[in-house]
Amino acid sequence: MIPTRLFEFIEFQKDNLPLEKAFSTKNEGAWESLSTSNFIEKSSAISRALIGKGIKAGDKIAMISTNNRTEWCLMDVGILSLGAVTVPIYPTISSKDYKYILNHSESVYCFVSDKEVYDKLKAVSKDIKSLKKIYSFNKIKGCAHWSELLDEGSIKDRDKKLGEMREKVNPKDLATIIYTSGTTGTPKGVMLSHENIVTNVISGSKRLPLIKGKAKSLSFLPLCHIFERVILYIYTFNGISVYFAESLETIADNLKEVKPNTMTAVPRLLEKVYDKIYARGGELSGIKKSLFYWAVNLGLQYEPYGQNGIWYELKLKIARKLILSKWKEALGGNLEIIVSGSAPLQQRLAKVFTAADMILVEGYGLTETSPIISVGDMRNNNLKMGTVGKVIDGVEVKIANDGEILCKGPNVMMGYYKEEKMTQEVMSGDYFHTGDIGEVDDEGFLKITDRKKEMFKTSGGKYIAPQVIESQMKQSLFIEQIMVVGAGKRMATAIIQPNTDHVTKWLKENDIKCDSLAKAINEPRLKKIIEDEVEHHNQNFGSWEQIKKIELTPDEWSIDKGHLTPTMKLKRKVIAEKYSDLIDSMYS
Repeated sequence: MIPTRLFEFIEFQKDNLPLEKAFSTKNEGAWESLSTSNFIEKSSAISRALIGKGIKAGDKIAMISTNNRTEWCLMDVGILSLGAVTVPIYPTISSKDYKYILNHSESVYCFVSDKEVYDKLKAVSKDIKSLKKIYSFNKIKGCAHWSELLDEGSIKDRDKKLGEMREKVNPKDLATIIYTSGTTGTPKGVMLSHENIVTNVISGSKRLPLIKGKAKSLSFLPLCHIFERVILYIYTFNGISVYFAESLETIADNLKEVKPNTMTAVPRLLEKVYDKIYARGGELSGIKKSLFYWAVNLGLQYEPYGQNGIWYELKLKIARKLILSKWKEALGGNLEIIVSGSAPLQQRLAKVFTAADMILVEGYGLTETSPIISVGDMRNNNLKMGTVGKVIDGVEVKIANDGEILCKGPNVMMGYYKEEKMTQEVMSGDYFHTGDIGEVDDEGFLKITDRKKEMFKTSGGKYIAPQVIESQMKQSLFIEQIMVVGAGKRMATAIIQPNTDHVTKWLKENDIKCDSLAKAINEPRLKKIIEDEVEHHNQNFGSWEQIKKIELTPDEWSIDKGHLTPTMKLKRKVIAEKYSDLIDSMYS
């Protein structure tokens, strides 16, 4: 029976593709796995314990975790089985935002991963009226441990009640409220039903070309984000073993240990992997160095389905054997498919990774669309470089007169929690306004060109799409982050955070002594070489789009410092305020 509610995916796995290692988390140096059956037993125990605490349909329970882990998934299924609502929260936001989200959602319990998150929450817990208790996944002095629920729910005297509550959960019922971090303003609570997400999982699964019941995945993007969460449901539905990376810092080691067949990623991570490998090529010498750059340049010309001809395919076969296979080995050796989302993907990355026999496809969607609207797939000619693939089954897309992408389908959210007016503002009948500008080509491929709200007009009346320019500029090894500005000004300019690792290496090679990024940006030769890099990439744009001046920022942009959202998008308003003097200086 095909699932219609989120907690049924694990049951579908048990009936069709049961796994010995359904979910695995590394604790104290050793991988600990749960089979499909074990998972169901433990999640049911959680449900029984929550019934004992008086949890009923519609109650909100929050989760804040700094890393992905099996406990998170057990809680998710245990909560949803009762018709209660999960409220996943980004761990990196401030205590003030914790307080706002927990109060706004009226969460009655909150599960946290570790002491750092617990301390942040504890500092504001007295101001959260609905909150009854905090539980932790790690053992923390003074905080109840989540395993208490397993003990409390071990007695099966509440199974009848659990069965009754599960039966009453309607596919159209609210399943989760996801507060979007946003680049400006107060977080909005996106309401998604079981049906919203389940239909998205089933349609999205059709674009996952892996052998059911035999593949392994590595999960490290935040589960509080709908992208990774839906991917996890897709893995469960398709019998793919899930391994949770310990942290972002350990991904390289975890890839070699797990040797996954698939993973998801955000473009910035893939850019870093590419830059790191490319930099290593520069350390080679002689014929090895020549071969390395020959292989990479060949990869940069890649087009699927043999479009480059037989001669190119023969050369690519040699390049894979001599050079590009080592890229795949560095990522575990078994990666077949990488799905990129959350931000625009540079074509060079899609080409090189796919040329290295790791198919890199780009997906597109928003939290409000559960999230998948479209995604690429190498099969059936459904992959086209520079696009986000074709729209998935059951979802409709149309382009408004101003170029905005509108989406309609069972994946479109129920609305913003407690924000009726705000919900109406983004809907035109059944169509959701994505806020993205794009186009659908003659073959049905969707291409995103920019964020509608981020486009700006110069004083000369010319429109500029900053994301497109920024994505191009970040191909430079010297540029870690860049924000194009110029609304209402006579020209486009940019503020740039240099790539610390590459700049440090460059300074050393040029015998320039400098012990910090803040000092390095005052080195005239560094600014000149970055200006040359910008000028090189400027040639890809019209004269009105080209960046005429740059300024380098003295510190690294980060989530903690407020420059970036938890999904690594630029907080443009915050960055503009932080560096207003630098921006003003470019126009003075």
